[in-house]
Amino acid sequence: MTLTESLPITDLNACCTPITREPMDADSAEKLARSLKALADPARLRLLSIVASHEDAEACVCDLTEPLGLSQPTVSHHLKVLVDAGYLHREKRGTWAYYSLTPNSLASVSGLISEL
Repeated sequence: MTLTESLPITDLNACCTPITREPMDADSAEKLARSLKALADPARLRLLSIVASHEDAEACVCDLTEPLGLSQPTVSHHLKVLVDAGYLHREKRGTWAYYSLTPNSLASVSGLISEL
């Protein structure tokens, strides 16, 4: 049988491996969308990379404003979004807040995406 004789394909499972094992349920889709929305900003991605590359993988908020070239309130907003999404952990020390990556947070979203 030639390729043209087998077209059109009517049974995709007969010729192709499904992309996913099961359809994503509504709760999983909502969770993944929230996680991706938090990451879908260049400033937030830069903040994650700055914190991750900082000594001991933690950074003071005072060290995060200048590299981004954004105002302190804007940086604080982006940090709050990342904390709320579970990517960063915030610890208050005196007058400063220190941020560190939440263990496995990026691996978990990566796992969700790879399941697609």
